[in-house]
Amino acid sequence: MAKKLVRFDWAMKRLLRNKANFDILEGFLSELLHEDLRINQILESEGNKETGDDKFNRVDILVENGKGELIIVEIQNTREADYFQRMLYGTSKVIIEHIAEGQPYSQVKKVYSVNIVYFDLGQGDDYVYLGTTAFIGIHSNHELELSEKQKELFKKTSVSDLYPEYYVIKTNRFNEIARDTLDEWIYFLKKAEIKDEFTAKGLRSASQKLDILKLEPEDRKEYDRYLEAQRSDASFAETVKLEISSAIREVAENALIEGASAEFVAKITGLTIKDVRDIADRLGLNK
Repeated sequence: MAKKLVRFDWAMKRLLRNKANFDILEGFLSELLHEDLRINQILESEGNKETGDDKFNRVDILVENGKGELIIVEIQNTREADYFQRMLYGTSKVIIEHIAEGQPYSQVKKVYSVNIVYFDLGQGDDYVYLGTTAFIGIHSNHELELSEKQKELFKKTSVSDLYPEYYVIKTNRFNEIARDTLDEWIYFLKKAEIKDEFTAKGLRSASQKLDILKLEPEDRKEYDRYLEAQRSDASFAETVKLEISSAIREVAENALIEGASAEFVAKITGLTIKDVRDIADRLGLNK
């Protein structure tokens, strides 16, 4: 059986900032980063402060781990074409906010950007992606490495360790078959459910602390409002999608009536040749 829990994005807004619940987020990050991670504190940057006009489509949290590294965890519910640039901006802003004026660049903090998205970001057949920075020789194809003195100074083993790392979890691509403990977490992120047999770090605690039935009345009311906002956003997005589809088909019909070829109409509308020919048949044009 699977236990129904509150959504992780809402939990990040209301529950996971409480130190008593750090173990839930620690568990997720430990499974993702393959280390036994401990959270020192939840930080606030200009990028993750809640505002009065928060539209519920995005939730983020900034964490400092036991090594002084910074981890941005962001959940994005609605499609954003420029989301990759947003990820870059987010890490850059956090880096700038956490180095004091006059400090040497060696004090720039390592930043991890963890992005949980509920739309199909980019093109790709996987559901978890890792982005790092490496410098490769254009003639030798060898990777640029740190000197021994740099390794000692930075306490890092490679150049890529100095730069932000980006994780993208595309929940819509996950087929809901949990093959390992990270998949168990992604199952929870997608379904807001935890199966009895799951053993991933943090999930047992999440199963107890994120139980909808155990919410305080005020939190339950806020959670219901949050879900209603999510449904409203989804309904609006679906309506816009249908209106765009209708407009595209209207363009196709008009172009066919004016004598355009099926191939040309497919090219300008993005419809398949079969769809265009079906429209032509319905109009009695037999293109």
